Amino acid sequence: MATIKFNFEDKEIPSKTVENVEAGLSILEVTEDHDIHLNHNCGGVCACSTCHVYVDGGESALEEITDKEEDFIDRAINPKIESRLGCQCIILEDDAEIEVTIPNQANIIGHEH
Repeated sequence: MATIKFNFEDKEIPSKTVENVEAGLSILEVTEDHDIHLNHNCGGVCACSTCHVYVDGGESALEEITDKEEDFIDRAINPKIESRLGCQCIILEDDAEIEVTIPNQANIIGHEH
């Protein structure tokens, strides 16, 4: 089972590691299942940029980025080379070790779980 470490730009929120994550889930689904705040407006269908995250490690264990996802990342706040949409980061490997940073959610208007 995969392991995902969540870091936060908001340093008042401590890092959280989630273990025993099944392949086939998205980063967004993992945040919802483990009470980790990540806004999302479109319901996880790659139609907005509110679930924007930075993948700091383990990107090879995630589904490749698509042109559509890249288009929406361009609309995110402070996109970087390691930017992805949490709804599109599908975990492909059972033994994956992934590290993600969640941008500060204070200035993002969106649905939270």
